This record gives sequence, C-alpha cells and structure tokens, in this order.
Amino acid sequence: MSRPALEVADIFRDHGPAWRRANAGHVSLEQLKVMSAIENCRTAALGGHVARCEDCAYTTIAYNSCRNRHCPKCQGAAAKEWLATREIDLLPVPYYHVVFTLPAPVGDIAYQNKAVIYDLLFKASAETLSTIAADPKHLGARVGITSVLHSWGSALTHHPHVHMIVPGGGISLDGERWVACRPGFFLPVRVLSRLFRRLFLEKLVTAHHAGRLKFFRNHAALADVQAFAAYLAPLRRTEWVVYAKRPFGGPKAVLAYLSRYTHRVAIANSRLIACDRSGVSFRWKDYRAEGRDRQKVMTLSTAEFIRRFLIHVLPHGFHRIRHYGLLASGTRADNIARARRLLDVPAAQPEVGDTSCTDANEPKPLAHPCPCCGGRMIIIETFQRGASPCSRPSASTAVIRIDTS
Repeated sequence: MSRPALEVADIFRDHGPAWRRANAGHVSLEQLKVMSAIENCRTAALGGHVARCEDCAYTTIAYNSCRNRHCPKCQGAAAKEWLATREIDLLPVPYYHVVFTLPAPVGDIAYQNKAVIYDLLFKASAETLSTIAADPKHLGARVGITSVLHSWGSALTHHPHVHMIVPGGGISLDGERWVACRPGFFLPVRVLSRLFRRLFLEKLVTAHHAGRLKFFRNHAALADVQAFAAYLAPLRRTEWVVYAKRPFGGPKAVLAYLSRYTHRVAIANSRLIACDRSGVSFRWKDYRAEGRDRQKVMTLSTAEFIRRFLIHVLPHGFHRIRHYGLLASGTRADNIARARRLLDVPAAQPEVGDTSCTDANEPKPLAHPCPCCGGRMIIIETFQRGASPCSRPSASTAVIRIDTS
C-alpha cells in the first residue's frame, strides 16, 4: 500500500516542537508519549531490519512501528491480530449494531473526567442492553456484547459514544434454548434510551457524591452538590440518543465492520488533504446534511488540529474494547460452546498454523513476497533503535517503510 501524501506524523514532526513549547504545562504525559510515538513511528529512531530477495537480490529497509494504539499507521496490524482471536466466537445468527451517545453537557464533564465518565458510559450502556434483553416482554435472554468506545466526531470534536456489536438473540434465562429476536428488529430504542438515561445519571450522581469527579474553569461551580443537581435537571427530561442499525449481512460482514471500528483512531491519514500556511485541511462528514453535501472539507489552524487530535488520547491503562454478558472474558468459551449446541451448529475450529521445524540459525522469511519477482524475502540484518543498517539497497532499489510489528 502506498504511503499517503500527508500523515499525522508529518504534522507532528513539523509543528509538534513549537506546539509543545506553547502549551508547556497544559499537556499530559500520556499526550506527550503519543506525540513522540507517532513522530518516531517507522523511522530509524525505532530500529528495524533489512530484507533481501533470495532470487533477484531486491533489498528493502523496513523500520519498526511504534504500536501505539493512537497511531493512525499501526492499527491495521493490531486489528488483524485482535480479529483473529474473535472470529472463533462468531455465531451463525444476525448481528446488530447499537450506539449509545452521551449528551453534550455530560460530554463537557467527561472532557475533564475521562476515566470516570467513559467507564460509566461502558457500564450503564451494557447494563441497559442486558436488562432490556433479559426482560420477558422483549427478548427474555442473556445476550453477548462487544463494546467499543469512540470519543470523537468526524470533525475531531469531543463526542463520547459506545458502539456495540450484539448477536440477534441470546441464551434463555433457564439456559435451555436459544432465543432469537424478531427478524430485522432487536430491541426498542426508546426503551433502551430511557433506561440508559436513568442508569447513567444514577451512576454519575453516585460518582459525584463519592468525590470521584473533578471540575475546572467554567465548570468549577459543579463541585457543589446543589449546583450539580441543577446542571443535570434538564438532562432528565430530554431524549438521549440511542439507535440500532440494520443487521449485518452475516458473520463475515461483522468481522469486516469490527476491523474498521475496533482499532480506529480519531482521524485516518487518508482523510488528510494538506498542511500549509492556512492550517490543516481534512475531509469530514456533516451528518446534518444529506447525499453529496454530507462530504465536506474543514481547515483548522495547525495548533487547533493538534489539540483536537490529542483530546482523544485515552487515560493510561484504559480499555476501549470491552465484552459483557455471554462474551465476558471469564465465561466466554463456555457460553459460546453452549450457544453453538443450542443452535445445533458445530464448534468453530481455530486455523492450524505451520508447525514444521525450522533451523534456529536460518534467516527469517517475511510473509510478503518480493515486489519485483515474487521470490522469498529474507531478513539479512536487524538494527537497533537509533542505529543505521550496515547493508544498503542498490541504487536501483527503493527504500520502503513497512509495518514490522
């Protein structure tokens, strides 16, 4: 795949040092680490290896990836690894996509309390879906949920929401049968919305009483209990956005969708258009418009673009992909096996890799073939961080940078 003409890494390398100086004292350690990782990704700073074709001697230098979860270049490989472990969990049933979104006033609080509010969003949305699904008036079953947090809108604004991928049915409460949802309909979104609103606000008030929320600048007054209650009062009367999309075309479509959503970052390099004196221009979707008018171009000052990108850096150790119900980690294997028995389908078999023995001293081959002749590419040299390779490509051979993670 060819390298995009402009990358987030280019913007960080050219403008990051000045931005860090201008914002010294206002940038978190995690944000600084993300900037450094993206700037160094697939450069000599991280080391790499030299590979040569056994047949035609075509030679490439490949630099290592940073593997940071916020890096636009590193998520493809991470998504493939994650999906390989998830494929065995797929059931031969329709899958639904449900989205829970926080209203803007709560998003403002979340901006200053990411770890707490994002965690409440996960818990309240999962409890909502599980509760309504278990209600005999709706489905009367235990369902499995894969939740993915996104904190951004298309324009890089702060817009916290959770995407859920849910099988269209579940195991009956007595564990004796599979209960399928109605064709084309999973659960009533209005019922989900109102329970989600109540559960989230209850958890939010509890967190406030426990002193887990911090407030600064314009929201400093919300530290007071009565002021916080008054701030939340209008939210108890508004409709919160919950929607369910049409079911996927099948398990393979679910995997394709997950590969796009699970490891997505705030903006892909492919959306960037230019970085010049006027700022950074990129493509975005205006969801208030219809048809071709939805696709637009936005230009932000370089400093504002960097700021917007970094507000989506997650707190250290925070998990943005979580599983609930039948897919909860501790019991997932047993629940999937039971579901397959109830659906009368064979258990999924993991793919068996090549187990043939190889000489430990033999050069390691790469998975991709030579782009010139299709021959086998062999690693002939590995070099450490900050070092330069001893082997060099011939004058007629281009140096490429690929993901070696």
